[in-house]
Amino acid sequence: MNKKEDNFKEKFKQALISTAKVISDDYLLDIKKKNKNLSSKNLDFFELDNLTNKYDFIRLRAETDSEALKRKFSNKNIYKKNIPTKRSCKILYDISEKIRYEVLGTKMLRGISKNLKENYIQKLNLKRKDQLKSKDDVSVTEAFELFMLKNFLNIELNQLASKMLGFWEKDLNKSVGKHLNYLNKNFENQEIYNSKFSEILSDMDIFDSDDNDEKKEENEKNNEQDDMKNQEESNESSNDQEKIKQDENQNGIDGDYDFDQYQMDEQLFDTDSNKQSSEKVFQKLNTNINDKDYKVFTKQYDEIEKAELLETNEEIIKLRKNLDQQLITFQDLITKLANKLQRQLLAKQNRAWEFDLEEGLLDSSKLPRIIMDPYNSLSFKKEKDLDFKDTIVTLLIDNSGSMRGRPITIAALCADILSRTLERCDVKVEILGFTTKNWKGGKSREEWNKNNKPKNPGRLNDLRHIIYKSADTHWRQSKKNLGLMLKEGILKENIDGEAISWAFNRLKKRKEERKILMVISDGAPVDDSTLSVNSGDFLEKHLKKIVKNIENKSDIEILAIGIGHDVSRYYKKAIKITDVQELGDVMIGQLSGLFENRKKLH
Repeated sequence: MNKKEDNFKEKFKQALISTAKVISDDYLLDIKKKNKNLSSKNLDFFELDNLTNKYDFIRLRAETDSEALKRKFSNKNIYKKNIPTKRSCKILYDISEKIRYEVLGTKMLRGISKNLKENYIQKLNLKRKDQLKSKDDVSVTEAFELFMLKNFLNIELNQLASKMLGFWEKDLNKSVGKHLNYLNKNFENQEIYNSKFSEILSDMDIFDSDDNDEKKEENEKNNEQDDMKNQEESNESSNDQEKIKQDENQNGIDGDYDFDQYQMDEQLFDTDSNKQSSEKVFQKLNTNINDKDYKVFTKQYDEIEKAELLETNEEIIKLRKNLDQQLITFQDLITKLANKLQRQLLAKQNRAWEFDLEEGLLDSSKLPRIIMDPYNSLSFKKEKDLDFKDTIVTLLIDNSGSMRGRPITIAALCADILSRTLERCDVKVEILGFTTKNWKGGKSREEWNKNNKPKNPGRLNDLRHIIYKSADTHWRQSKKNLGLMLKEGILKENIDGEAISWAFNRLKKRKEERKILMVISDGAPVDDSTLSVNSGDFLEKHLKKIVKNIENKSDIEILAIGIGHDVSRYYKKAIKITDVQELGDVMIGQLSGLFENRKKLH
């Protein structure tokens, strides 16, 4: 970026700040921006992406207006007081509150109304949905947002958006439609509005209802009794470890979890096998690591797939060319990053010498001794050979629908740059992705329906884990696979906890001395099918427990990169980036820090 572009970008940024100050009545926003103690969400406010087209300007103006309106009209205490308990309802509750303060903004200033509506229309025009055949192809969240835009912000939906809403409109009208007038009258009263919407969402029959409190208490008591029985049984057989391994099940995991006892039995891809599009994996890993509350309804439809088998070779090459076009501007960065990181890694080696040798380099410290006693033999020294080629890094990338667009592009660029860089440093790299096969649960959900919808089924979707690059495959051989991340049809839901377990167990089998797991994600785990029939924090709890166990009870170092979001609530070592340009110094600092602090965890 040249000086002229920098000046323009800075002026535009100042204009946004000034606008936000006026709208929010908060004239300390630019000061808050400099406050390091504030959360990253506050900082997102004025961070500018590349300004390449008209839509970028529309989006930034709209996002600034929306954030400023939130500061002006949305009270956090009232919001938290009325928030629903179900996770599936929380997401819709967030959307309803966002629409509320944006509606107030449109009534306040015409410019705000124009910015918000233009941005939403642009988003609708960018939607790409293939094979919209039934309600299962559209999530409740998408439909609800479209319903709110249509009825409260008076956004005219295009043909595609109307079709998406059409699958759910009858249900939404039944639940929300009859309250439209009441809600419209109470936009300015957040207490009444939030309370009413919380009530509406809780009563919606779109979701399968959670158990009531009494049933939950009974279930907890039953689980505790089962755990006691399982513990007694494990104590009786403690001297027979082979028997313990055979008796592993989903209900009895000891608090002092040992990762080595629960290795994933992953089916390896046979190079001579026919080219099937997927590989069925019946995983023996108990994925609820140290988490008796986490369950999986069925693993029958879970898959581990090689990236090259997901699409035709022609399509993969086309997607790679698209990624290469975006990489052109980063060629210099790649070279500089590789050289700098290589120097950092090599500097971490402890140099050691052998003395009193018959040949080698002359040891100058021994020269006085030779002068004093000429009959002493000359002393030579030689540096010991140290091998630093004992490290592997796994990049685990979130391939969820929320990563569409710029986030997944940044993630793919990260993977490409880091893979090349680390391989130049003789560090092996594995690149993995995780998503689900379907929206709305897929075959797992169908089977659950056939079994009369048992309560609290646990994870209720078909996992898809993707191998973009194995550790023993060179970057040149796998580079075309990385472009596949840009294909929107692959990006669906994200169940982070099980994906990290899978990546961990692949790393555990490696012979390298140093093992680093780097997770690239854009926030919390979300799966509508699972969260609609389980507790709202079901997936988050599992993720936190998995990460905590890896951090505290294994020798594998784990860190996370948040793409536009702060993920520090899940990982002790977490950083946030909003652009590939930030990768250089940030990644060097993080990786070199890991190599410097080579502490065994116990």
